[in-house]
Amino acid sequence: MKEKVNVSVIMTANVVKLNVNDSLSKVESLFREHKIRHIPVVSGSNVVGVVSYTDLLKISIPDIDEKDEFVVSTVYNMFSLEQVMTKNVKTLFFYDTIKTAAEILSTSDFRALPVVDEKNNLVGILSTTDLIKYL
Repeated sequence: MKEKVNVSVIMTANVVKLNVNDSLSKVESLFREHKIRHIPVVSGSNVVGVVSYTDLLKISIPDIDEKDEFVVSTVYNMFSLEQVMTKNVKTLFFYDTIKTAAEILSTSDFRALPVVDEKNNLVGILSTTDLIKYL
């Protein structure tokens, strides 16, 4: 692995994101539509958290028939995105190296890291899948 390659080379730049005020129904819809497992949450353009598919599963009721939308929407209406998302996430700067990203991902509970510019504006996301594909 080349140690000096920046994360901007392998990150997903066209990132799906959520506003902190979005609903959990929208979260689920974006997971299904884009076949992704992590979505950065922003306030304005600044990263304030990440919601994962696992976060959503933690509040779900097991064995609900997917067609029973009333029960699912009732559960989702009991929580806000801010309550479910992971706050205080680690972020990468677009100029950080892939080696730095690998070290953070291998020593933390995170499976995806938002990538930001110097002003904390979201510019991408780097997942463990991106890293594995690169390696």
